[in-house]
Amino acid sequence: MRIVLDTNCLIQSIGRHSPFHDVWLSILSGGNTLCASNEILSEYDEVLRRFFSPGFADTVVEAIVRNTHVVLLTPHYHFNLIQADPDDNKFVDCAIQANARYIVTNDHHYDVLREINFPRVEVIALSEFVQLLKEQ
Repeated sequence: MRIVLDTNCLIQSIGRHSPFHDVWLSILSGGNTLCASNEILSEYDEVLRRFFSPGFADTVVEAIVRNTHVVLLTPHYHFNLIQADPDDNKFVDCAIQANARYIVTNDHHYDVLREINFPRVEVIALSEFVQLLKEQ
């Protein structure tokens, strides 16, 4: 299924000993299709560099870009559905353009999407998504 992964959820899923590592593995193997834009990749890179190292950030971003199961998009329309943190809208716009099944996030700014009927964007917490993967 197509997903958009919030940056914090990406960080939580890449560690081999993380309880959320199955999310990262599902992306690498093609079990799920990660949808991302240049803006999202830039944020991934910036945050990974801040918490880890430039080399690690380069490795993760390169793994995403080179993966044939990743869809890279350039959203041309900006819906501006999240007012509380406008920076989160890049994930929403990508999910809409990609027709993603879920935005995987633990960020409560996305809760407003549950009240919007159009365009419909489903939000799922990282722990719920891991449970969904286990049930498949």
